Amino acid sequence: MTVALEDSIQQRLKDCISLSSSRLDFWGEFIRRAEVVRMAEVGVYRGEFAAFVLKRCERVNRYYMVDPWRHIEEWHKPANEDDLTFEHFFQLAKAETDFAGTRRVILRGTTTEVINQIPNNELDFAYIDGDHTLRGISIDLISFYPKVRTGGFIGGDDFSRTMWQHKSSFEPTLVYPFAVYFAEAVSATIYALPYNQFCMQKTLNSHFSFVDLTGGYDELGLRHQLAPEKLLKMTLRERFPALAKIAARTRKLVS
Repeated sequence: MTVALEDSIQQRLKDCISLSSSRLDFWGEFIRRAEVVRMAEVGVYRGEFAAFVLKRCERVNRYYMVDPWRHIEEWHKPANEDDLTFEHFFQLAKAETDFAGTRRVILRGTTTEVINQIPNNELDFAYIDGDHTLRGISIDLISFYPKVRTGGFIGGDDFSRTMWQHKSSFEPTLVYPFAVYFAEAVSATIYALPYNQFCMQKTLNSHFSFVDLTGGYDELGLRHQLAPEKLLKMTLRERFPALAKIAARTRKLVS
């Protein structure tokens, strides 16, 4: 029975992939097919994703918009703007979703600050697109898992195959592989999807497996990404970008 259920979910994901040309297209199709009624988005930013889902998926009647919309000192990522800029983003997000004012619930705060305002087993779907550091993805997945009903889904963005998504002066992105380890801890099947997305279903009496529907995810460990020669190359590229471009052009000519 479990295997049949997982096969059904996998086929649904494949169908959604075949009908999509972007992250938004994919999740809009998936949310419709999963008949999601109550969901949360963590990391709303300017509100583009929320507006798209609320327009395309009329069945969604409770959409929790979770975002602190403020500068956070300990968050070392490029998107960490000043408070004035975040206030502008907050107003944009509100304006983008005003058409669905009765269907949205705005929770302005970090996950730990607002999570208790969402009842356990409330959500059909939680979309995680907030703090992609190890700290952030750990807090978000662990906090939101109890909020998702049995049979519901957790998906997310920035399931990047490299931890060095940004320059080395920023914290590494560790949605991958942490989300895979989390799925193993809760005995869930997790799917790697195009557009650097992931999805897992919360089920009872299931078992862990990692299904790569892209063919691009292989090494779960971080050893190869922390190899001295790789770190040296990355440092040289960042410190001497002009030379790095010349070297890249040279390699193309040689090949």
